[in-house]
Amino acid sequence: MYFRRHHSPVRGLRACGTLLAAAGLLMSACSPGSSGSTHTTDVSLAALPKATPANLSSYYRQSLTWRECGVPGFECTTMKAPLDYAKPDAGDVKLAVARKKATGPGKRLGSLLVNPGGPGGSAISYLQSYAALGYPAAVRARYDMVAVDPRGVGRSEPVECLDGKQMDAFTQTDVTPDDQAETNELSAAFKKYAAGCESKSGHVLPYVSTVEAARDMDILRAALGDDKLNYVGASYGTFLGATYAGLYPERVGRMVLDGAMDPTLSAKEMNRDQTAGFETAFQSFAKDCVRRPDCPLGTGSVADAGRRLKSFFADLDRTPIPTGDPSGRKLGEALATTGVIAAMYDEGEWAQLRSALSSAIKNKDGAGLLALSDSYYERGGDGTYANLMAANAAVNCLDLPPAFKSSNDVKAALPSFEKASPVFGHAFAWLALNCTYWPVKATGEPHRIEAKGAAPIVVVGTTRDPATPYRWAQALAGQLDSGTLLTYVGDGHTAYGRGSACIDSAINTYLLDGTPPSDGKRCS
Repeated sequence: MYFRRHHSPVRGLRACGTLLAAAGLLMSACSPGSSGSTHTTDVSLAALPKATPANLSSYYRQSLTWRECGVPGFECTTMKAPLDYAKPDAGDVKLAVARKKATGPGKRLGSLLVNPGGPGGSAISYLQSYAALGYPAAVRARYDMVAVDPRGVGRSEPVECLDGKQMDAFTQTDVTPDDQAETNELSAAFKKYAAGCESKSGHVLPYVSTVEAARDMDILRAALGDDKLNYVGASYGTFLGATYAGLYPERVGRMVLDGAMDPTLSAKEMNRDQTAGFETAFQSFAKDCVRRPDCPLGTGSVADAGRRLKSFFADLDRTPIPTGDPSGRKLGEALATTGVIAAMYDEGEWAQLRSALSSAIKNKDGAGLLALSDSYYERGGDGTYANLMAANAAVNCLDLPPAFKSSNDVKAALPSFEKASPVFGHAFAWLALNCTYWPVKATGEPHRIEAKGAAPIVVVGTTRDPATPYRWAQALAGQLDSGTLLTYVGDGHTAYGRGSACIDSAINTYLLDGTPPSDGKRCS
């Protein structure tokens, strides 16, 4: 399971959430107000008591000391939360927080907390690189723009697993095993990754669930002096925000959940749905590509383009091609698949993908696809990686039981994954094996989130979203007692700030005066 963070108009490729060519993949038709999922569950997230427990009162009363943090206009601080909410006396976790104060004019509306997704995306980096600069001026004028890196992420006691060289090897692992030897190699790679996480971050691994991160946000709300939590979450950030709403419905202020997840799904269902989502995105790309005379996948049908891409992946599986990388990495099937997937999140990257595919297919030059893959994994030019992938696996493997118990389960599921995506299904099924070997048992399970009594919550879905399929937004809006579905008819992952004046106007109006769009409103 893996979700990419929100694309901003002012940055380059790397949003958040990756398929992971060996580490923690993607995780990834109903009428408005109905469930978009075929999975049903009677388990519903229960709200926590309204009164603050006595053993947490010191956390809620803490005073934040703000300081300059090297980025003009921003202030930073740290806050404390209990490592284990069941045993608050057992120690703390320190969480990094940043803000850019409201610029005025107009009455201040409080704090607006933002989260870009992942899990594993740094909310502070997102705030400083985009949200506090690129959100509409009217919103920034009246809200203090705030971000906290969730526990285990970014600057908040980050989970660590492998060093740069080990990650290089890991991301090149063959994820379409052809025989038992290759299956064993893939399983061994997942086991090595999990062992590295346990060795370097075992003390925090049991305590990085989404529920715990949501509880941390309530402590931050109190420390900021806000009675209600105002929040914009994208991709996985929608699950985090919805979880907060389920735990603290009476404390929900103005909440936007963009690119929504469906919490009722099992890990297997989620991965398979996301596989289908990427197939939908690829078909949109291919439909555009084959109309162009220089399309590297030919000028025939969309189906022909898919077969050509699959054949290209198979060729790379047998014979990787040069990339010019200083560390000697070649472009094999795993890295190429990641590079293609990276460009599926935003149609603005299709031109880059066409160029990268053309160089790789026609000139045997894998540099372009490798650059897309590296950006996806947040690999720096010095060979080091951000902690995105480590945190992603740590949170996902704690939030839900593993999709598969063994490699035999994957083999049995291959037909359904390949039906969902003839191009990506084989790889995505095997990538869903990663949590099978995780050293910490999952504490979460599929559940409904109703948040009864919460103020109106705006749930945004994009009809051809690859990472969070549209029906997930329909499902979440249907579960939430006060959910309102806002639909963007188009391509790409998430909708706010991506060029639709209709979407932006509806969300801005809601954030500024509290009036949600009409349920079922559609924009293009």
